Amino acid sequence: MIQAHIHYSGVVQGVGFRFTVQRQAAALHLTGWVKNLRDGRVEILAEGPQENIEQLCRQIEEYYHGHVRNKEIAFSPAQGSLEDFDIAY
Repeated sequence: MIQAHIHYSGVVQGVGFRFTVQRQAAALHLTGWVKNLRDGRVEILAEGPQENIEQLCRQIEEYYHGHVRNKEIAFSPAQGSLEDFDIAY
């Protein structure tokens, strides 16, 4: 189990990005959250198997092809304190 801290930039706000991430992450049995940032990016914190997190990223990038301009991702050990995958405000 790992934790991924991900930032997406591009046209990622106002297009249902957070709701899509939440639905796909829950389907992959990931825990964490997704939120919009004031600078126009979307931030994701996800915990689970690395393969599932990588699958989430592939699904997001495929679904929002043409919207995503950049992705930054950093991995660390999972904290294990998250129970669901939520939209944070």
